[in-house]
Amino acid sequence: MNKDTLAVNALRALSLDMICHAKSGHPGIALSAAPLLYALYKDHLNAAPSDSSWIDRDRFVLSAGHASALLYALLHLAGYPIPMDQLKAFRKIDSLTPGHPEFGHTAGIDCTAGPLGQGIAQATGLALAERHLRALYPEGDRLFDHYTYCLVGDGCLEEGISQEAISFAGIQKLNRLIVLYDRNDCTLDGPLSDSSVENVSLRFEAAGWNVLDVKDGNDVESISKAIALAKNAKSKPTLIVCHTVIGYGSPYAGSHKSHGKAFSPEEVLQTKKNLGYPYGEFEIPQEVYDIFRETFAERGEKRLAAYKSGLALYRKDHPESYLQYEKYLHSDVSHDLFKAAPVYPEGFKEASRDTSQSLLELLYQSIPVLVGGSADVADSVKTRIPGLQDMTPEHPEGKNIRFGIREFAMASIANGILLHGGLRTYVGSFLVFADYMKSAIRMSALERLPLVYLFSHDSIAVGEDGPTHEPIEQLTMLRTIPGVDVYRPCDSRECAASYRLAFANTANPSAIILSRQALPLERLSSFDAVGKGAYVLEKEEKSQPDLVLVASGSEVPLAVETRKLLLEKGIDCRVVSMPCTSLFDRQDKSYQDDVLGKDYGRRVYIEMGKGDMLYKYAAHVLSIDTYGKSGSLSTLLEDFGFTPEKVAEKLLAILETR
Repeated sequence: MNKDTLAVNALRALSLDMICHAKSGHPGIALSAAPLLYALYKDHLNAAPSDSSWIDRDRFVLSAGHASALLYALLHLAGYPIPMDQLKAFRKIDSLTPGHPEFGHTAGIDCTAGPLGQGIAQATGLALAERHLRALYPEGDRLFDHYTYCLVGDGCLEEGISQEAISFAGIQKLNRLIVLYDRNDCTLDGPLSDSSVENVSLRFEAAGWNVLDVKDGNDVESISKAIALAKNAKSKPTLIVCHTVIGYGSPYAGSHKSHGKAFSPEEVLQTKKNLGYPYGEFEIPQEVYDIFRETFAERGEKRLAAYKSGLALYRKDHPESYLQYEKYLHSDVSHDLFKAAPVYPEGFKEASRDTSQSLLELLYQSIPVLVGGSADVADSVKTRIPGLQDMTPEHPEGKNIRFGIREFAMASIANGILLHGGLRTYVGSFLVFADYMKSAIRMSALERLPLVYLFSHDSIAVGEDGPTHEPIEQLTMLRTIPGVDVYRPCDSRECAASYRLAFANTANPSAIILSRQALPLERLSSFDAVGKGAYVLEKEEKSQPDLVLVASGSEVPLAVETRKLLLEKGIDCRVVSMPCTSLFDRQDKSYQDDVLGKDYGRRVYIEMGKGDMLYKYAAHVLSIDTYGKSGSLSTLLEDFGFTPEKVAEKLLAILETR
């Protein structure tokens, strides 16, 4: 058995041992794709086990995240701090080897993966970030000169997001993005032919990709040669189609039954025998460790040492650029943000989407590593900044990213940009289309990435576009995602505070919900109090209010106007602005009681959307729990009962029941 075959079979055997020991996992792809990852790590990928966060390392994304056992086995053999006892703890709670790879949890994992298709989209973002950073700095290739590799399976390429990402990568000509396709022609439920008969190679070629074909997925030399060719591609990303056999060497070879079936000890032994691998459970010959040490590890450590030496020279040659590089290495822009809200004159009235645009302009003046864009609604969401260069293959230094009508991929690509490091980014869309992006927003939170989502057209106030474009449940959906702070500012002052809080965050995503209609500047709105999630905007005149009106966004001025009507009738109300429920939930109970009052029965939450979760804060909720309608803003507000007069009537009815 030659060295390459021994090492590949060691990867396969170790993966099987992990899965068998855990009685859970996916052996099929571990057996089929082992030669692909071995060729990549042995001959090409530049990374250093001693510093898994090195900014100029090559990135590897396991889009087919169910092949995690194979990746953990490889990282262990390659010298990463994943000891054998952690491989034996595969899929056990709190181990370094969870069921799917998790960024920030295990050394050597560049991307959280598992939801199929998101890996290739995040890899696209990683490649886009590398190219932009290289163009951003003088002699940028001395700081950023690496490739992004991604392993996909048949399932990844069936997911719709993959086509969005493939198309975007093609038009951007991301030639340093190289995708290895483990074509084993099986999905979980059966042969690939049951669900897809497309010509994948032509699909990629049509999107502007270079396509290479490796007929024998066990031929390490051919795989390595294909990767070398891909690295020399000048103007296109590359797909390398590797024809493999799922469950290779096992009793289930070629069958979908090997996809997610943990083999029995007897089946593992039979597979090892078929492979000609004579070693026992979790037994790896020293020769295999030596292969990885003498190739991958030594190459990576030498490149890391050379990078550090080159960095010292770069510091001398470009001292100002080096300081910028060092400052933004971890994507922290908190020191570049405005300390107070811009000054808005008395009587100022503006749609918060317009305020958002002016705030973005301010940020671009102070943050050189800011990039972002929208899914073809830049003029509506106001993410297009006058004079801002579009990011294109000809202008990789451009700041405005035209994501096209690709909401899901947009969010996932932006996740990839942040995974890379060195940049800050935001994305924009209509709130109702947050549904397209939900899984990627959840991924932002899982990966603890500070992506800022800008969602405009926040309610039935969209008007004539009708129910397909009027969000009802989307605000609730966003608020229920753990780790996402959702801001819905009531005016320009609160919008500025939301911006500051969102961009100062370095560990969690944020969503800022913006109005299309103009919102008046509230006399007593507070820039600082937004950081507590909610605060008293209009205090009652008596010692205790008859009602406490809680609202966010455009419903805050509605509550203020309603309060005036009720005061004329002798009803005294407090108005609470709650721009961010999650921040308010993190305050101590004494502050929460001070703001809302201890009498739960006196509280009324007013919001033009799904109201179920709002009962947490108030005994009474005025909401919209049906879909919207098509009509002018004024007629819609009248029809759904969100005018001061109609809200006042409902509040009086509530008081009559107390």
